[in-house]
Amino acid sequence: MSHSTTARLRFQIHRLTTHRAPQPELGLDDILPQATVTQILTAEGATWKEVLYTPWVTFWTFFWQMLSPDRSCRCALKRLAAWMSLRGQTLNDEDTSAYCKARARLPESALRRLTRLLGSQAHHRAAPSWQWCGRAVKVVDGSTVIMPDTQANQKAYPQSSSQKPGLGFPIARIVVLFCLATGAVLEVALGQYRGKQTGENALFRSLHETLEPEDVVLGDRYYGSYFDIALLKQRGVDSVFRLHQRRPCDFRRGRRLGKEDQIVTWLRPNRPDWMEEATYAQIPATMEIRQMRIHVQQRGFRTRVLDLATTLLDHEIYTKADLSTLFRQRWHAELDLRSIKIVLGMDLLRCKTPEMVRKEIWMTLLGYNVIRMVMAQASQEHRCDPRHLSFKGALQTVQEFGPALRAGSAWHRRWLWTIVLSSVAGDAVGHRPNRVEPRARKRRPKPYPLLTKPRRQARAALLKTG
Repeated sequence: MSHSTTARLRFQIHRLTTHRAPQPELGLDDILPQATVTQILTAEGATWKEVLYTPWVTFWTFFWQMLSPDRSCRCALKRLAAWMSLRGQTLNDEDTSAYCKARARLPESALRRLTRLLGSQAHHRAAPSWQWCGRAVKVVDGSTVIMPDTQANQKAYPQSSSQKPGLGFPIARIVVLFCLATGAVLEVALGQYRGKQTGENALFRSLHETLEPEDVVLGDRYYGSYFDIALLKQRGVDSVFRLHQRRPCDFRRGRRLGKEDQIVTWLRPNRPDWMEEATYAQIPATMEIRQMRIHVQQRGFRTRVLDLATTLLDHEIYTKADLSTLFRQRWHAELDLRSIKIVLGMDLLRCKTPEMVRKEIWMTLLGYNVIRMVMAQASQEHRCDPRHLSFKGALQTVQEFGPALRAGSAWHRRWLWTIVLSSVAGDAVGHRPNRVEPRARKRRPKPYPLLTKPRRQARAALLKTG
């Protein structure tokens, strides 16, 4: 940085701190008040000298960066420069290094707390009509994310063992617990893609303590082991999982409740390596499980038969039809993960250190929960189901109204907010419950060969042959 640039930046910092320059407005007062954010940032240790990038300004810039179509730091600084220009200030130095250093000072724990806070609010404020049989349902599902191929990222989140060094990307596994009613993220576990205790089951077990009695956990067959169901049951949590393919489903045995609907007794398997002996001793030797078979009549669906396992044994309160409808809604978790990874761009992360990778993930999830809260509020005011609204439409509404919400007065923001909620409520997804599409792509990728050696070596070979 040149001497003149440094002098201008020091003058700008002096002017901002001397005259107590106003802080930018987030524009989302009903969802994420500045007082709440500031309180949590302070509680988690985000206190440093009030120069240009104060904790609030850094959070403000980082938040809108993760919600923008272009998630680059340069675009984030352009947004900050535009806000300052409206107030007669100038961001003379648009080098991203100072902003990136400020982002690195933001506590990861603060972003995690804010994400969980919004998720909990969305879950507990859900209208009773959005619940299933009067019960709060939480859906669990897992996925992966990749990040830039740096030495630090490779060390923390090694690439797949099937890829040669220099040809793969660091990869992390995430397991997400969603609120079925609103789609909000309640909890997330992040770990390596390979190694001991890095599977989806192990990551999900780390989230068990966040579950509440009377919850119902919905998931695929991967989570339906004896020990997972038993550990949930000890917490007063019921579960509905697809029956694992290795467990037999014989309707000639057990207590019959109806056609292909019965209660059977499972026997406790031997102690797995990951479980301590004291914990194993507390697991009951037997457990009653309700098993049922659902036949899928819809033509074009790949799965024709579904076997479910659940701890909801009362067939009069929770009928087979109710459970069939519930398990079909498990697909919402796949759509929610798609919204996070594809719509919000978390499929391929940008940060080059594992610490910043985790902050990027949590800030993206915070932005996701903000959009879900907007959708839930719009649904309550306009009496519709949040699951019938378009997530991408709500995101686009917040993105386009964002500049006006940030720049307007308190009265102006309240008036704009009614328009935002009306627009979100009117942007419904198409009613297509039995949509069938081939699992194939029409658009062909460009016919470039795959990279078979590290890029540095490939570049050197091109220079040598040229």
